[in-house]
Amino acid sequence: MPGSFAALHRPIARYFRVRRLHRFARTFDVHAATSVLDLGGDEYYWQWLPVRPRVIVANFEQRDLRPVSMPWVQADGRRLPFADGAFDVVFCNSVLEHLPDEPSRVAMAREIARVGRGYCVQTPNRWFPVEPHTLTPGFHLLPKRWQARLARNFTLWGWLQRPGKEEARGFVENTHLLSARDIARLFPAASIERERVLCLTKSISAVRK
Repeated sequence: MPGSFAALHRPIARYFRVRRLHRFARTFDVHAATSVLDLGGDEYYWQWLPVRPRVIVANFEQRDLRPVSMPWVQADGRRLPFADGAFDVVFCNSVLEHLPDEPSRVAMAREIARVGRGYCVQTPNRWFPVEPHTLTPGFHLLPKRWQARLARNFTLWGWLQRPGKEEARGFVENTHLLSARDIARLFPAASIERERVLCLTKSISAVRK
């Protein structure tokens, strides 16, 4: 997110991610010996904790593998290269909504539950009034064909970033916000936690201790 949109989006995202990560650490009593798989994450998240656990970062694309001081692996979250119960906990922040279809989400949910003895999987709430990636009210509730037409010129992201047609189309095709009911169906063994802003649910987490 280059330019002025990044300058606007980054501090908002950081504020919520810091709160989320500290809540995760308290929930799972995270300490230096805790083994964590950060699925779809980044090294910089973990600097916000006073004690860094033993984290492995896994990302699908090579360009997203930027950690330099912790182990990382290129992996498809739908087919993880780890043994059953390999980690104390799997942490997955804002990834599920970027999978292409429901079978992919089901496969990733199954893999998370397989390799983690516990897990915390967060995703933005479909019914929150502001679309979190474009910071535009109601945009995500429009039909996909409308979103593809409007993303470049009728969202805050489009105005500030000025994406090309292909970039805007790719964003729309690869963003599918989920509801609490969707998450509960994917993770039937988990409890569903809600992150609220002004009494509205901004994001949803499936948590299994």
